[in-house]
Amino acid sequence: MAGVLTTAASVRFTVWTNAMLTGACDPDTAAHKILGEDVGHHVSGLAAHPTPATLPVALNLLRAAGATQAHLALPIPGDPIGLAGPPTFNEAALETGEAVVLTGAEIGLVPSYVGPAVQWTVLPATSPLPADFGEADRGLRAALIEAAESLAKLDVAKWKPEVADALIDIRRIGSGKGDDLAPGYEARAVKTAATARRCLAIADAALEDDGAAITGAEADARRRALTDLASAARRALVAACGPPTSR
Repeated sequence: MAGVLTTAASVRFTVWTNAMLTGACDPDTAAHKILGEDVGHHVSGLAAHPTPATLPVALNLLRAAGATQAHLALPIPGDPIGLAGPPTFNEAALETGEAVVLTGAEIGLVPSYVGPAVQWTVLPATSPLPADFGEADRGLRAALIEAAESLAKLDVAKWKPEVADALIDIRRIGSGKGDDLAPGYEARAVKTAATARRCLAIADAALEDDGAAITGAEADARRRALTDLASAARRALVAACGPPTSR
């Protein structure tokens, strides 16, 4: 799932919906940015639109329904980050690993990927408590340092040299092409989101296999270091993509 999250539709939907709701862009621009390189997005389950709606139509209807803020959810079993219920929505979001919750309208949208297209399903949802950006940012930086140190002790450079290089590089590079969020987001949030995405991609790649022959204890230690990093990265990405505020 982490690899998917580096370009998740829910990230784009969250930040560009927030940009639209704050007046930083119009619905057509938001829809274009949410679409990205996908061939199409449709939204099903809107009370005011009995058939699947295109993104521009859906965004206008969501705003008319009272939506004021968009929140990202990136839950996994045992760590339902971004979810506040009800159970039906939580279950759907957990199955996909991502969702968007709209405060004001009190609805959530869960994506389903069908090739290069995305089908969004609307369900009743409770708004989560605001994520603490400062805490999540500090947590990610601490987890990154801890993961790098733990994996160095386990000779990750021999096991997967590309992971070792990435962990070194990630702390000294800024955001690059494709890392921007949306108008209204501060540079600190953009940088944190970029770091979180890279950490998720690193963890995903490193968890694909155990690499060189190692003991069971070493394998457990590697997996624990990587899953802790991924957990901190998910929390940081959720916080960074929250409604733009003075941070």
